[in-house]
Amino acid sequence: MGIDISQSSAADKSFQIYLVGGAVRDKLLNLKVIDRDWVVVGATEEDMLEMGYIPVSGAFPVFLHPRTGEEYALARREIKTGPGYHGFSVESGPDVTLEEDLARRDLTINAMAEDSDGNIVDPFGGREDLDNGILRHVTPAFVEDPVRLLRIARFSARFGQWGFRIAHGTHALMKKMVASGELAHLQGPRIWQEMSKALMDDQPWRFFQVLHACGALEQLFPALAAALSETSGHG
Repeated sequence: MGIDISQSSAADKSFQIYLVGGAVRDKLLNLKVIDRDWVVVGATEEDMLEMGYIPVSGAFPVFLHPRTGEEYALARREIKTGPGYHGFSVESGPDVTLEEDLARRDLTINAMAEDSDGNIVDPFGGREDLDNGILRHVTPAFVEDPVRLLRIARFSARFGQWGFRIAHGTHALMKKMVASGELAHLQGPRIWQEMSKALMDDQPWRFFQVLHACGALEQLFPALAAALSETSGHG
């Protein structure tokens, strides 16, 4: 998989490097993979620097491959410490397992990994959900990050054309998140980032439909929600 700069070092120090997230999902769907992200298990920041990776400033250790420019992140776990999508404490290090890293992701279809031999690591049933067209949360911690609500709405816009639907339990967690007040901590640029991607998908209206169904539209786009209510009232 083109990890030439680190293969020998990883073997010597028992590192494991995995392709993760959307790249694995899209490969399984036979879609074009645009961005590839990697997770490194068993390494420290010092190890990455020794192998020539370039550090990226941020809240958690991410590095750029010196040749491909692709992102390699140390496996990490997250602990909720405050409100909103910034209210997390991040722990990374050689003791963090791949499953712990995958557990912090939003949906099961995004919580799969692929090793250097092409084997799929799927501790949360993402492949089955992918085959069945289901958008399902990974763990109940889904409610801790309000951005996840925007992301599942965006994935509905992207994959709705193939019949993907939101799991009942996930929809219940979305409504719980709306009731908790977490959405108040979303900032305009972050909302626009997800919405702009949805607007470029084949069925962008699904983004707003999902938000409306869980009660988020009234909080995020009150004017649009009011217009929809008025239209429904005249229907």
